[in-house]
Amino acid sequence: MKSLIAVAVVSLASLPVYAQAAKPCEELKAEIAKKMEANKVMSYTLEIVPTEKAKETEGKVVGSCDGGTKKIVYQRASTPKATSATEPTKP
Repeated sequence: MKSLIAVAVVSLASLPVYAQAAKPCEELKAEIAKKMEANKVMSYTLEIVPTEKAKETEGKVVGSCDGGTKKIVYQRASTPKATSATEPTKP
């Protein structure tokens, strides 16, 4: 009986991970982008790549989609340094 309960707990605990992997990539990418913008992150890119290419890309894997066949990779985008209007221009 204890082993049956343990199997049930492990099965239920893995459902959120499976549900995320089963989502369509564009839907999951939109959800991640919404969360990023809610946290005031504005300069980033999210890229959908095949699972086997995810390790080759720069950035951090933040999601898995299409049944685990693709990954969503986050990369912080560099913003150009702002120039002040008071800086003298060089001839």
